[in-house]
Amino acid sequence: MGADRCNHYNPLRDVYWGDLHVHTSQSVDAYMSGTRVGVAEAYQFARGEKILLPGFGIETQLDRPLDFAAITDHASDSGAVNLCTTSGSPAFNTQDCKNFRAPIVADKADIKKYIKTLLEKTGGQLVSDDICGNDGSLCRQARKTVWENTQQMAAQFNNDSGSCDFTTFVAYEYTATPSWSKVHRNIIFKNASVLTEPIPYSVEPDVQILWQRLKDECIDAGTGCDVLSIPHNPNLSNGNMFTVSYPPGSSLQQQADLAELRAAMEPVLEMSQIKGDSECRNGMWNVLGGTDELCDWEKYRQAGTEDCEAGVSRGALMNEGCVSRLDYGRYALVEGLKEKQRLGVNPYKLGFIGSTDTHSGAPGAVEEWRSDLSGSKPNPRPGRTAGGLVAVWAEENTRSSIFDALRRREVYGTSGPRMRIRMFAGNTLEASLCEDPGAVSKAYQAGVPMGGTLDSTSLKNTSPQFLLMAQQDSGTSEHPGNLLQRAQIVKGWADSDGNIHQKVFDVAGGANTATVDVDDCQPEGPGHSQLCGTWQDPDFDSEQDAVYYARVVENPSCRSTGWLCASSQGQGRPNWCDAETTPFTTQERAWTSPIWYSGNAIEKQ
Repeated sequence: MGADRCNHYNPLRDVYWGDLHVHTSQSVDAYMSGTRVGVAEAYQFARGEKILLPGFGIETQLDRPLDFAAITDHASDSGAVNLCTTSGSPAFNTQDCKNFRAPIVADKADIKKYIKTLLEKTGGQLVSDDICGNDGSLCRQARKTVWENTQQMAAQFNNDSGSCDFTTFVAYEYTATPSWSKVHRNIIFKNASVLTEPIPYSVEPDVQILWQRLKDECIDAGTGCDVLSIPHNPNLSNGNMFTVSYPPGSSLQQQADLAELRAAMEPVLEMSQIKGDSECRNGMWNVLGGTDELCDWEKYRQAGTEDCEAGVSRGALMNEGCVSRLDYGRYALVEGLKEKQRLGVNPYKLGFIGSTDTHSGAPGAVEEWRSDLSGSKPNPRPGRTAGGLVAVWAEENTRSSIFDALRRREVYGTSGPRMRIRMFAGNTLEASLCEDPGAVSKAYQAGVPMGGTLDSTSLKNTSPQFLLMAQQDSGTSEHPGNLLQRAQIVKGWADSDGNIHQKVFDVAGGANTATVDVDDCQPEGPGHSQLCGTWQDPDFDSEQDAVYYARVVENPSCRSTGWLCASSQGQGRPNWCDAETTPFTTQERAWTSPIWYSGNAIEKQ
């Protein structure tokens, strides 16, 4: 780092906003859909500069810069994309490359039609002897070139001077799509000490071996390298992301070792992005606790999709196969509690973040009112959102501080707005802290923040007290933030029969009469600029493992579809603006990383 500490260093930590899931023209699907924004332009956009989107002929910029970002282009096919898009390369004039560069003419709102077109053009991946050479060496070398460029751009735009106003991370996407189930992960490195080349799914399709290689070749290599893996879109995994799986014949100790490896390598989950919500879903198999009205929000897989129950299937990206309770973060958390009881290790001790998964090279473009970016164009189907953001509580805006916050899970995700949220739990967190200017310092001393763990010894067998504080997104003068409606704590636990239990508690605020006028997208009705409350679990059992996270919900506001239809009249108005099934409003929200309670104080961490 250029300075010993940033000018804004705060031992009690500030919130920083970022996007850890961004695709540029280096990604096969982004290029094919018209994106020509490179890594440098993407970083410029993230830090608030105006950029031109060449594929769309428009100039655009963020209203508010991000604090940090990672470019996570697909490692698989990156070499072939480089060869096909670099004039003068050995493969540039091959027929396969010409086919790749030809524009796709398809309605991407129809995912089956889009994927079918991609398959017809590339055979599922952009690899052929024509492009890569008979031994594949051309693509392997080009992939190294792309990786070097990724590192160079991250170094160029990372500001580690005293101002520390923008932070970058070297990263890539591990794009595992077996049988069109989405089991993808973003691989994020802590600093400039990284692997000599990425490990893509096309090279290593076994994720357990991926984790071990990352540990051996990075974390334990003695080079200063550190890395974590962030699963995303479990809502499209057909149960494959979090279904418990170990090698046949493995012993309990071997299973515990693998669970420990997974927990160490994957501390957070991407909860929300452009392909919808992965929090929870009503009516799932062996999930008890009644209906959670807020679980129906932005579901990519539509109502009526078959339940996988205890099994898994395939084809979610083609809207095929069943949907599993383990496609959702809430139930994966409880599955982790079940494994902890069996093995002594919780493999799914997951914090929550959001990001965009933008394929326009436009990090952080999450505002519903925007329609100038291809990754954010209004889509009349539920489960197609503008994307989310990751918020971290860190001492300063540096790679080390932000990465450490991710590692300890003192992070949260939002569906786009920048609400400020803190949650603590302990045994001496009184309601008076809501009015105390020293509340944060006292809460750190008396308990643990989001991402932490309590046990029976630290609580002395008393029910934990939770402190939850939330402030609305202030927005900008042109687009003010929306008022908050309620702040909730969600509890999850498992019973001896393997059932998953859930219960939702309002801690501050509650259901109200607020609405939004879809004719002009102006909000109406009561709400809160800030919410604060303390809460104790009325059903606490000191011998039962449990997990708690907070969900903070805004008043209703216009969805991207509502903004577009409110501003469109005449010939340019989409036909779906007049369809009864089109969703025009939404309730933006945030999810904190959980706090775990362990009835067994000897849990492995």
